[in-house]
Amino acid sequence: MKYVPDATADRQFEPDNTVDRVGVDGLLSELDEYGVEQSLQIKEKAAAGDDPVESTVTALCVGPEKALDAVRKALQMGADKGVHVIDDAIAGSDAVATSLVLAKAIEKLGAETPVDLVVGGLASTDAGMSVVPAMLAERLGLPQVTLASVVEFQGDQVRIKRDGDTATEVIGGTMPLVLSVTDQSGEARYPSFKGIMAAKKKPLETWSLSDLGVDASEVGAGAAWTEVIDTTARPPRTAGEIVKDEDGTGAKALTEFLASKKFI
Repeated sequence: MKYVPDATADRQFEPDNTVDRVGVDGLLSELDEYGVEQSLQIKEKAAAGDDPVESTVTALCVGPEKALDAVRKALQMGADKGVHVIDDAIAGSDAVATSLVLAKAIEKLGAETPVDLVVGGLASTDAGMSVVPAMLAERLGLPQVTLASVVEFQGDQVRIKRDGDTATEVIGGTMPLVLSVTDQSGEARYPSFKGIMAAKKKPLETWSLSDLGVDASEVGAGAAWTEVIDTTARPPRTAGEIVKDEDGTGAKALTEFLASKKFI
């Protein structure tokens, strides 16, 4: 999961053009809430089957101190355990470095209990690259089934439906694997009062780069493969154009306006 600046707030950049994640209000990325929801549904269905399987949902987040709020939100939704990776050296990391840190954290978790499924959202609401799940699959040596709008399980088999611009694909895989889901996969649940209270007693670990065996030179802005060269503030909103139908030409004027903007 990712801790991101609140899209409804005034988001800012640091002097080096990296996103300010400390001086702004942040939250658990809405698109990652769908990943949490699908993880919880998978666990619930596995426990309710003819041959019940007990599983654990671990919420993993890399980010600054405030990112702990994102982990707590997942615990309140129903996750069993939280892991927060925090280290000053991580600031400014791009998707490549982020996937490295996440992969090492997942390997550390797997050393304790085998990891059958790594679930993520469609994309982050701040960068929107949609590449971290694929990078994770490569680093972990696992197959990937990504951008799922529908997820079905039968034993260790996973089948998803992926909706494209021109076609819908059905893709299958065998666990362990990496799965990412879209905002069409099912509405994320709201934390209940019971869930909020229960989250306070759930295990929550904090790891640094040294805990993961990652050298500081492999992460951060200095190791990034991508860089934001410049940013431009969003222009202020201007008054809209009003089309009046005083002489019966309104429909034509509206059509011409929409065509000029390439809406039709």
